[in-house]
Amino acid sequence: MDAQKVDMFLMSNGKFFESHHMHMIREKLLTLDDAKWPMLATTQFSDPTTTLIVSILAGSFGIDRFMIGDTGLGVGKLLTCGGFGIWAIVDWFLIQSATREKNMQKIQQFLY
Repeated sequence: MDAQKVDMFLMSNGKFFESHHMHMIREKLLTLDDAKWPMLATTQFSDPTTTLIVSILAGSFGIDRFMIGDTGLGVGKLLTCGGFGIWAIVDWFLIQSATREKNMQKIQQFLY
């Protein structure tokens, strides 16, 4: 794939991934077939900041976990009212990295 296209993708989507993953993503995108580019360009990634705001406002209901695709954890969090409040508070610190990891799993579908 063209290096300019890859760099533009990383500039516009860099906030959705952990910084230590960026080099690996760039290397894999450079070797990616151009036929996969339209699917990759239209993929929607979850915004870690939005997920954090939702976690602060409605984390006791598990909505933040539902947003990133952790349905089982979302149900558990919903049924326990955010782990009696403790899990909801712990998630304020963990949800952004969990969101970035889910985004990484999503992009790996295209890279491998």
